Amino acid sequence: MTAVKTIRPAPSVPGAGRPARARQPRPLWLLAPGVTLMAIVIGIPFGVAVVISLLDLDQYTFREWLSAPFIGLGNYIEAAQRSALPHAVWVSVSSAVLATVVAVPLGVLGALTTQDRFPGRGLVRSLYLIPYVLPAFVVGTVWRVILQPDGVANHWLGTDGALWLNGPRSYWALIVVQVWTAWPLIYLLALAGLQSIDPELHEAAALDGAGRGAKLRYVILPMLRGPISLAAIITVLHVVNAFTLPFVMFGVPSPRDVEVLPVLTYVESFQNFRFGLSAAMAVASLVLILIPLLVYLRAVRLDTGADDEGRKG
Repeated sequence: MTAVKTIRPAPSVPGAGRPARARQPRPLWLLAPGVTLMAIVIGIPFGVAVVISLLDLDQYTFREWLSAPFIGLGNYIEAAQRSALPHAVWVSVSSAVLATVVAVPLGVLGALTTQDRFPGRGLVRSLYLIPYVLPAFVVGTVWRVILQPDGVANHWLGTDGALWLNGPRSYWALIVVQVWTAWPLIYLLALAGLQSIDPELHEAAALDGAGRGAKLRYVILPMLRGPISLAAIITVLHVVNAFTLPFVMFGVPSPRDVEVLPVLTYVESFQNFRFGLSAAMAVASLVLILIPLLVYLRAVRLDTGADDEGRKG
């Protein structure tokens, strides 16, 4: 008797034999309200600023600014060669970098001190956030009083009569205040990074006999590299673009040692009434801010794994 071999049909695969669905187009029209709002709030003012930067616009031609003489890149050339713009860029960038370099370790140290539970931890965390939540006007006013020649700073340092709001020391006074206002943001991001570390990593390091120094170096800091990098970039952006704090602390016109770019732009526009030149400075400051901003956006894209998703797609 011949055995009959039964052939079972292969299990059907969902979607097999069907034509592949075309990728559905994304409903980009849903972005229309946001794009329209950005165009009104950002695009139109920026376009007007670019147009003004190409005109010889001052207090004499402001009344009919559309008919002001067109000078092309003349304002940009004057800003780069015959104004205080290069010095203001140097002051803004150098103070931002130095303040960030000092604020990053302070923020990480603050996060490490409040990571573990202890009595009064909530109060300590609240106190750490005071420099961050205070308005810049209040911070500038308080520090202006502290740094007076007969103020608290000179009394504590034993330097009676020293000038901290004028002269070479004003640069370091600005950096100290910027550090005081900037480190709580780094503290917040570092604390969020610490709380996202898997507890099993701490347990594994303890089982391996790692001490606090080794665990900090080989476990904690590598896991905080992303949050700390983003916090540093955000701090640089914030300090470079800060106007209220130096304006309140040092007044206008500011001493040359603390003549930052936003305050210089304000002086050229509302005191010297060189609107075309100040618009050119504003565009230059925007380009300066875009450099760390692009680095920040790139870091965020890498941190969210967008590159991997793009490769898979």
